[in-house]
This record gives sequence, C-alpha cells and structure tokens, in this order.
Amino acid sequence: MSEGTVSLPWIVIRQDDNGNRYRVGRYATRAEAQKIADSLDDRGHEQLYWVERIGQNGDGTQN
Repeated sequence: MSEGTVSLPWIVIRQDDNGNRYRVGRYATRAEAQKIADSLDDRGHEQLYWVERIGQNGDGTQN
C-alpha cells in the first residue's frame, strides 16, 4: 500500500425483503462499519445489515 492509499477493508451489506444484497459503504475499521450497520438497523425497516471484511481479491472473504 502506498502512502497516498487509504485502506477500507470493512463493508456494510444490506439485504432487502426480496433477498437482494447491496454494498452500503466501505470503512477503515470494523467498529466504524458496525456503528453504521447498527444505526441503519435501528431504523426498524425489514432490511438486514451486517459487516464483512473484504479480502485482498476484493470479495467478501478473508485471505
């Protein structure tokens, strides 16, 4: 990683009523991502929100 590159390995995922999944945002720390997921979840909608770490190849798995 170069000096000017920011690492955002944590993502918040949203799943709607129909099972469709969307990436809500990327975050530097798990705590930051979890705070966003919790605040969205507290709104009382039927969507599910959770946090995943992005692997080095850009998917939701850890390497």
